[in-house]
Amino acid sequence: MILFFGTRPGKPETAQLLHATCPYCQQKGTLTAVATKNYFHLFWIKLFKISKTTIAECSHCKGGFYENEFTEEMNSELPK
Repeated sequence: MILFFGTRPGKPETAQLLHATCPYCQQKGTLTAVATKNYFHLFWIKLFKISKTTIAECSHCKGGFYENEFTEEMNSELPK
């Protein structure tokens, strides 16, 4: 019997952070957050979430921020 298993990413979820200020250029409403979840799968069926990565990018200065660099203002704007 052959088992196909492994990990694969889910669909990225994008959210505009309209009331958050960019920590680098101090522009308000220019941040976009992208969250990607990785899943364990068996026969190409997602079984459970392994990890989640969130990255934010400023459209004004093109600065990128990882989740550990988010300010409290950015964290409060993220969808749950």
